[in-house]
Amino acid sequence: MLKVLLAIVTGLVGAALLHLIIILALPSFSERDAYSKVLGEGQPFRFHALGGRKDATGLAKEDPFLEVAVCAFDLTEAPVRLSAGSGVPFWSLATFDAASNETFSINDRTSAGGMLDVIVATPVQATALRKAMPSSLMQSIIVETAEPQGYAVLRVLSPQRSFRPMATQFLAEADCGQMAWQ
Repeated sequence: MLKVLLAIVTGLVGAALLHLIIILALPSFSERDAYSKVLGEGQPFRFHALGGRKDATGLAKEDPFLEVAVCAFDLTEAPVRLSAGSGVPFWSLATFDAASNETFSINDRTSAGGMLDVIVATPVQATALRKAMPSSLMQSIIVETAEPQGYAVLRVLSPQRSFRPMATQFLAEADCGQMAWQ
């Protein structure tokens, strides 16, 4: 009986210590999530190109054949329109919520005419857009997300050094802005 009681007390003390360690370590881990790092890149609603080496936020492009840009957004006030031209060998876009869950992805092969034109909106905003869709948005892909905060990652293929200026220009001209609506 004494051994069982000792095992239970040891288990409870161990569990309490483990919980204490987790609670004390949580602030350190919560500031190292992807959304916080993307916010640290600069102003929201703007694509920020990533370099080959980790910057102050700890972000970097991992693949030497891809140019990468990130944009943080908040849908509380209005939907966000992600757009860019064409003329690069390959591009891909992925959107994530603040918890880093992927909410949507597309590339130039699955888009209309190779152009990037995506609207990210809450369900209420998406319904309002669909009810009064202006002709200028007819080709846009509307993506619904339940979480208002998130980020987008835009990647452009740059297989050789000669492609880099074209890829850099594509990212520089990409837009991640709030839409004027209602």
